[in-house]
Amino acid sequence: MRWAKMISILMAAGLLLSLSAAAQTPTEVAGKCMTCHKEKSPGLYQQWYQGKHAAHKVTCIDCHGANEGEPDAFMHYDGLIATLVTPKDCGKCHEKEATEVANSYHAKAGQILESKDAYLAHVTAGSPVVMIGCESCHGAKVEIDPDSPNKLAAKSWPNSGIGRINPDGSLGSCNACHTRHNFSKAQSRQPEACSKCHLGPDHPQKEVYEESKHGNTYYTNKDLMNLDSDTWVVGQDYYVAPTCATCHMSATVDQASTHDVGARISWTLRPAISVKKDNWQQKRANMKNVCVSCHGQSFADGHYYQFDAVVELYNEKFAKPSGEILRLVRENNLLENPASFSNDIEWTYWEIWHHEGRRARHGASMMGPDYTWWEGMYMVVQNFYFKLIPQARAYDNAEVNAYIDRLLTEDPMHAWVNQETEGLKKQIRSGEMEQIYEEFFDER
Repeated sequence: MRWAKMISILMAAGLLLSLSAAAQTPTEVAGKCMTCHKEKSPGLYQQWYQGKHAAHKVTCIDCHGANEGEPDAFMHYDGLIATLVTPKDCGKCHEKEATEVANSYHAKAGQILESKDAYLAHVTAGSPVVMIGCESCHGAKVEIDPDSPNKLAAKSWPNSGIGRINPDGSLGSCNACHTRHNFSKAQSRQPEACSKCHLGPDHPQKEVYEESKHGNTYYTNKDLMNLDSDTWVVGQDYYVAPTCATCHMSATVDQASTHDVGARISWTLRPAISVKKDNWQQKRANMKNVCVSCHGQSFADGHYYQFDAVVELYNEKFAKPSGEILRLVRENNLLENPASFSNDIEWTYWEIWHHEGRRARHGASMMGPDYTWWEGMYMVVQNFYFKLIPQARAYDNAEVNAYIDRLLTEDPMHAWVNQETEGLKKQIRSGEMEQIYEEFFDER
């Protein structure tokens, strides 16, 4: 009896403690979060304290608070929380922005997990590289580990990839651009916010921007950019230079800001052959509206005239013939090894479009001359004529050779390889060479 009475007393005490904890208000819980983190993780606390969230009394529990039954929820002292803050959580206050992100290409970046890029990294390198080298930018599918203190599996967390696949079904990660826990507007408006991912041999937007006059004038006039302004309208709040955010997201006098980064992009420059996007005319008009905040209309029109010509040239002269050559090689069962990327010619083709062709197209899109030519089309030319074609001819297949022969003799864009140098120089001087490419300068 005595033991039963003692157990009843202990159970009652536990119930009272539970009720006491449950009875705490969100303000009380938030206060404990701040008190503890100020001591245990002072850098995190100071980031929050110096930011706009603290100024508006948005506390830890407002973002990290979880409901019973959520897959990543766990009891942390006196509050049920989730480590992972998703776009669904942010959308409770930032509804417009969360909806725009959900509809954007950024939110879908995690789908690379099923692409050839991921296949290449998994097979030729290995899965550990994929975690850091692919999923860190594109996003991972965040897995639940019930034995982990924060319920998140170490293989998929930490991850702030822009297309992260979250346990609550939402896609994306707001802190990929708005770095926690300050979430500074100024930081997200600068090109460095994008350059973690948009750089390197296959999509060097960072490097192209830095070599362009846009990048040059930004870095030499950064103190005039008014980056902390509550409003940030180009031509009003700042005017010396654009950043990535200016062109792709931020407001103009006539256009509201958007978190759909594709709303102003008319070409898709990622695939082997570029195509115009759905509703591309409106998207181009949106981007030109940004351009004319600082440039005349003829400047903007002239840029697109030149950019379109480079993309069309790349498509017709190199991308389509390269793809056709590889198609013929495959259809004639000429590849030595069965696995993708296990043959030299496949690597050559991949680098022509995935690396060099993209560099050329991105260089042209952002006014980067070196990336358009030396880092881009020059290398496309070299590898098309002096790697891909010799590799294809080495199979000594009649159908493949016939296609290449027609290309190099009948297509005026490729006929130069069989002509004398002096004759080609005369064509250049007379304007005949330019006439060969006149179709790429048509208005589109």
